[in-house]
Amino acid sequence: MFVLDVYRLFTSYLNRHFNRGQSHSLLAPPAILPGGRTIGGTAEGARITVAGLVILRQRPGTAKGVIFLTLEDETGIVNVIVWRKLYEQFRRAVISGRMLRVTGRLQRAHSVTHVIAEQIEDISEMLDLLLQSPSGQG
Repeated sequence: MFVLDVYRLFTSYLNRHFNRGQSHSLLAPPAILPGGRTIGGTAEGARITVAGLVILRQRPGTAKGVIFLTLEDETGIVNVIVWRKLYEQFRRAVISGRMLRVTGRLQRAHSVTHVIAEQIEDISEMLDLLLQSPSGQG
């Protein structure tokens, strides 16, 4: 039930931005998929968006500045690769985000599926909204 609540909040969050007249293309990627299982049927190279709790951050010394993230939702996990240049652009979200929304290209290599990040958004504030009662009182 937790992720359904997050989905509802995420939809509400996007609707608030649409109502402010912001560009639809910046907020709505070509496909929004939950992590893990449902990515399996998506074509290699497809542009997708995943969202989930950050359960792992890795920056191996041998990876030349590449960051590896693992996001989790109720359907499973998804691996995200953040290239150094993109990391510099979205540094705060990558370092401190508890829940992220990542848009990127799907890549399969050696039986492992990754999302190569193109845009990263910290949506951690949505976790705090889950703690509030439906009447808006925390």
